Amino acid sequence: MKRLLVSLCFTTLIAGCAGSSTVTVGGRPVSIPTDAAEEHEKLIESIGIYDDPELQAYIDEIGARLVANSSMPNQEFTFTLLDSPDINAFALPGGLIYINRGLLAYLDNEAELAGVIAHEIGHITERHHSRRKTQTITNQIAAVSAGILTGSGDLVDAVSMYGAEIISGFGRDMELEADAAGAEFMHKSGYDADALLSVIGVLKDQERYRKAVAKASGKPSGTYHGLYASHPRNDLRLQTVIKTANSLDLDTMPENPELPGRFRQETEGMVIGASAEAQSDPLRYYHNKLDFTFEHPEDWVVTATTREIVAKAPDSDAALKIKIAKVDPDKSPDDALSELASGEVSGQESIENEGLKGATGLASAGEVQKRLGIVDHRFRFLFEGEASDFSAADEGFKTIITSFRPLFAREKKRGESHVLNYVQVPRGATFGSLSSGVRVPDAENQLRLINGYYPSGEPRTGDWLKVLR
Repeated sequence: MKRLLVSLCFTTLIAGCAGSSTVTVGGRPVSIPTDAAEEHEKLIESIGIYDDPELQAYIDEIGARLVANSSMPNQEFTFTLLDSPDINAFALPGGLIYINRGLLAYLDNEAELAGVIAHEIGHITERHHSRRKTQTITNQIAAVSAGILTGSGDLVDAVSMYGAEIISGFGRDMELEADAAGAEFMHKSGYDADALLSVIGVLKDQERYRKAVAKASGKPSGTYHGLYASHPRNDLRLQTVIKTANSLDLDTMPENPELPGRFRQETEGMVIGASAEAQSDPLRYYHNKLDFTFEHPEDWVVTATTREIVAKAPDSDAALKIKIAKVDPDKSPDDALSELASGEVSGQESIENEGLKGATGLASAGEVQKRLGIVDHRFRFLFEGEASDFSAADEGFKTIITSFRPLFAREKKRGESHVLNYVQVPRGATFGSLSSGVRVPDAENQLRLINGYYPSGEPRTGDWLKVLR
């Protein structure tokens, strides 16, 4: 019986990994494992794609060149540029590779970008996702087996937690395998694999800066878990695999495909920091502090005070007020709606948007009609719309109430947006003088970081330098 139970558990775990789904990536359908498809949809929904067709085409071009010289030249790969300021890149099963625009600002040339992409291709060609999943299943089987044989639920939990710690990330050995594979793909494509070391230096400077800032403020610096997090700055094992790749004896040595100045040309004007698209819909109102947004009719004006939010029509007395109350856990929005009314409630309906539950309906008292609404989101948001020409305004009132939802991650403002520009250093210029008009915190060090001069050093006259506008 014990053997049968263990066998059934193993079969169930394996079955849970099966299945594929089709998602649209780069305008074309791609069939990938179901779990990867779900993650892809979440990424696009929460982060969004950076809208720069020329830069995306440039990344696709580099990616296609590397794939053609990889160990899986016939595998379909996709490369997605995410609208995220975070300094990272990663891959999902099925050949889905993602690069955050925040990483590009810290790279200096096409070879470094190719190094990032090649490393992620290496995770796919070396089957790291399936190998990591196998480790997860192995640990779960061990936990289930131990629980059945000993009757100890605590032991099951303990083994599961231990397994989670083991596979939280690809691990140093798999990262080195991706480095070795990526370095080989780079060399076969004509790129200098030493660029991998340059990227690590860039990321380690960023980590060093964050630790210095945290130490100065007396706060913990945390740990960086992104691209190359497991690599020390002077990584001898990585230097060895890069040297091996660069010395590969090829029948025909490929030419360096990088065109002088092209990386600079393609990244000129790229958004740095917060997304420029974060809150750009003119028909939505966004509230960062209370984490909500709603749609409103064109030309309506929304104002906020400490007591209420009011949405007003431009050419009438139509207005909808939004107030905040504490959530009464004993009363659902449906039950609480009638208490908001001074008259009878009709046409009541339940609403739900992005997990938020609410209710709306019409309240009538004599000749006066109002649109009422309740939505629970940390607080209980109360809506009350009134107008002389109620029938003409009610559609707008209902639109506001039913479209009320939490902010998506891509909509949250995290600082200001800036644009990356390149300038040639004028005579006598320093990072201090070049950063004097830049409105970002600690501007001088930020310029040093994106140009690879942290924590010291000055640019040479005539060098191309990245600046923020």
